[in-house]
Amino acid sequence: MFVKRLQLSIIFDIPKNELFRQLMKQWYYDEVPKNSVLMLDTFRLLSRLLNALCDIMIMPYIMIMIMPHIIIMCGLLLFNILREKKAERMPTLRNKNKMSMQLPLVSFFESFKEEEIQKIIQHWIRILNVKLGWIQNFDKLVVKYVKFICLFDNKYLFANNFFTFDEFHSSSKLLKAFKQHTDRVNSLDCFIFDNRQFICSGSSDRTVCVWNIETNKQVQLFNGHLDYVTCVKFSQYYCYNNRRGIICSSSLDNTIRFWDIKHTQELQAFNKHTAGVCGIEFSSFNGGRYLCSGSRDKTIRLWDVETSNSLHVFNGHKNDVLCVAISPLQSNINNNNNNKSNSIGVIGGNGYTACSGSSDKTIRIWDIETTKQLNVFKGHIGFVNSVKYGSSELEMIGGSNTILSGSNDRSVRLWDIRSSKQIQLFNGHTSAVNAVEYSQFVIKNSTAEANSNVICSASSDYTIRFWDIRSSKIELYSIKRSQEITSLKFLQLKKKSKSNDDFGYCINICYGSMRGIIGVWG
Repeated sequence: MFVKRLQLSIIFDIPKNELFRQLMKQWYYDEVPKNSVLMLDTFRLLSRLLNALCDIMIMPYIMIMIMPHIIIMCGLLLFNILREKKAERMPTLRNKNKMSMQLPLVSFFESFKEEEIQKIIQHWIRILNVKLGWIQNFDKLVVKYVKFICLFDNKYLFANNFFTFDEFHSSSKLLKAFKQHTDRVNSLDCFIFDNRQFICSGSSDRTVCVWNIETNKQVQLFNGHLDYVTCVKFSQYYCYNNRRGIICSSSLDNTIRFWDIKHTQELQAFNKHTAGVCGIEFSSFNGGRYLCSGSRDKTIRLWDVETSNSLHVFNGHKNDVLCVAISPLQSNINNNNNNKSNSIGVIGGNGYTACSGSSDKTIRIWDIETTKQLNVFKGHIGFVNSVKYGSSELEMIGGSNTILSGSNDRSVRLWDIRSSKQIQLFNGHTSAVNAVEYSQFVIKNSTAEANSNVICSASSDYTIRFWDIRSSKIELYSIKRSQEITSLKFLQLKKKSKSNDDFGYCINICYGSMRGIIGVWG
């Protein structure tokens, strides 16, 4: 009996297996491998465990014990294979039914509580009359894996959807307006929490607001900052690790603060900067555990959200750091055993970089682990107000090897990290460019239909402009508003339809303005 218990304990130690843990970590943090090698290796691991079960003559328990692992592995393997297949197809014409299921799917999974999952498991144990004996951790094991699946990062579900720009251009209009702020809206973020879609905003009126998109109502207001709020971000780390809705904001009062939406309180504050904090960005790796900030004290800092510690300080800019970004998720699976990416260093971010834009007119690239400056891009003749990394998930031309920037010099520029050169210059704005974004739009009948090829910029000239990334000579479309556009964010909203069966979604633009109005255009 002791031997049987010892061998059975192996089954419940599957999550402790290094191979299995590596797979779980990668899928949990959306670091999806580009091939299925790791998953197939995991199947081999499960096969060996199944043989071990047969050897100790406990066949009645085999299915009930091994099935949760097999089901989850099959699902993940299928998901990965579909991803690979999608890369081989033209991504511009998506199955509408598939798109229509995404947000309801996220909402359905997130609605489950641990207690509810436990009840479901116990129900089926009773129905099947399974006598588990001393195997007491079975239900907890399943709960753990179900919750793992439920907490799949919803950004992955949307990452590979594309929308035709022509359709947006021909039918877009102002859909919603939020009017609580009394001064410039400096930053916007969009997120899903508790099955609802929200917008959070930071303003020069020193407040952080949270809005329910469906009801058009403000649901929360935080007024603890003592100066302009410069940037706001929703924390995925708190959402997926603690099931808490937490918003992070930076301010010219030298602080970065975390706000609890549900309990209407300040959770914590970072105050190591010696001047105003202008921009913040959560890490793409480790589930957003790390936060990058840029300040008027000319430095960039990297923070550990879990411990509240300042880990690194990046020095090199000659003036205020106005904006920051962190490189997107990488695939860390490599058959080359010499590749130890993400397994070494202080924060496990080996191979990732940070980007910063400054009033010294430069853009700089930094190694997150070593704090070493890797690149300096010079070309703008005004303050750099916004920087964004390209995304491989959006299949953008150049992928994560490109940087998009907007400046007070009225230009939008595209930079290649590998060559350290500017590759495109977009002129057309007649005033400062305050924000830039890569979009999920594709141009119909494009010769590069496998890629998203539209970028977007917001300016003090009252316009939002769209550009073809492949040609600096083509301005595709501009939206003219009645005041300066100061911030920008893309989001997906449910389509309004007379038919109850239509649950489609469309891409929309959320923008902030100089006089405090937030608009949703789509």
